Amino acid sequence: MSSRGPGALLKAGLASPLLPIWLVPALLPLGRSAEVGVFLALVGSILLVVREPTAIRHHPGARLFLWLFAAYAGAALVSVVDAVSPAKSWGTLAGILRFAPLGVYTCFAMRRPGKVRAMWFATAAVVALWVADAWVQALTGYGLAGASDPARLSGIFGATNLKLGPALSALAPFLLWAARERWGRRGLILTFLLALGPVLLSGSRASWICYALVALAFLWREAGTFRRFAVACLGMGAVVLLVGALAWQVSPRFRDRVAHTLPALTGTSAGLDAALTGRLDIWTTSLRLYAAHPINGVGVRGFRVAYPSVASPGDHFLTIEKCGDGEGACHPHQVVLEAATETGTLGLLAWLAATVLAVRVWWKAGPVARERAFPASVALFAIFFPLNTHMAFYSAWWGLLTAWLFAVWCAALLVDLPDLEPSRGA
Repeated sequence: MSSRGPGALLKAGLASPLLPIWLVPALLPLGRSAEVGVFLALVGSILLVVREPTAIRHHPGARLFLWLFAAYAGAALVSVVDAVSPAKSWGTLAGILRFAPLGVYTCFAMRRPGKVRAMWFATAAVVALWVADAWVQALTGYGLAGASDPARLSGIFGATNLKLGPALSALAPFLLWAARERWGRRGLILTFLLALGPVLLSGSRASWICYALVALAFLWREAGTFRRFAVACLGMGAVVLLVGALAWQVSPRFRDRVAHTLPALTGTSAGLDAALTGRLDIWTTSLRLYAAHPINGVGVRGFRVAYPSVASPGDHFLTIEKCGDGEGACHPHQVVLEAATETGTLGLLAWLAATVLAVRVWWKAGPVARERAFPASVALFAIFFPLNTHMAFYSAWWGLLTAWLFAVWCAALLVDLPDLEPSRGA
């Protein structure tokens, strides 16, 4: 562990090759601007390969990332052969190729434990800004991105880009880790509560589940035993209920989202579908679509084009402008169904192989490496948790965030150099 404080680590990290990596989460609220970090990583990767042609072969983190990327891109590749929307699928495949140099650069830029810590603190600073701005917007109606969306707290992402909940819950592990490192358990608890408010007010119920998984992971880390974990869960549940009751009283946004969820308690399929905003229809249609294209799917990002061919008569996603063109539901809203419908059985097998490889390497890396990669591991677990709804993993924005998480996870898990002496810098 570095002897320097988080402030020194953050300053050193942002003045180092870590800057392109940090720019990805830092510029996420600005849409395509996040690609600046990807481009800089591409330039850095090219310079690395030119200078050391065999460098990638000898870095375990870079090799792991490329194997995982091969599964992700390979599934997309087999799906474009007879895609229902060739232009969209081929364009998506071409676009995701930019993730490979991002991962390679990240693994070399973060090849020392001190660099990993600097990246975690730098990412935590970004998320802390999001939380602070969200609270200002919740209290005043305005934040850095202007006025909030009337129905949901939109925060720094803006009223026309309701991604605060998914992004904040996905990157919350870095903020919570930094608070625990800097201020101990009291800091962890306070930071958890500060981030909980914006997550709840964002109105994204998938983000509520994601943040709950993050909280459970940190509780398990702090408890150490099952008995203390169970007691801590009861305590956390009571706190969340209190916060939820307060939000119910003061926030019409939160009250409306809870009211929209309550029909699920009726036990009927209609009530559950209403609570899930029609996702039961999407999932049922997804299964039919997979059955119709079982080998290699309909092609990445071709879901909405193929949707009408198997949708039930009167499906409301065919009559509303859900994706801007009225074709159908945008994507399956579930990671397994996305892989199944868009990349078929071949794609599912590639994703499964990547999952097995990742878990195996994580386990064999040892407790020190697992602890070092803890924030990124929790983030990946939370966003891939199958019993939840998901954004599209082959989309430009969510795909970039996912690739970034895998890149920093591989780098943190398999650093290949020790820290330099304090006198020489991290």
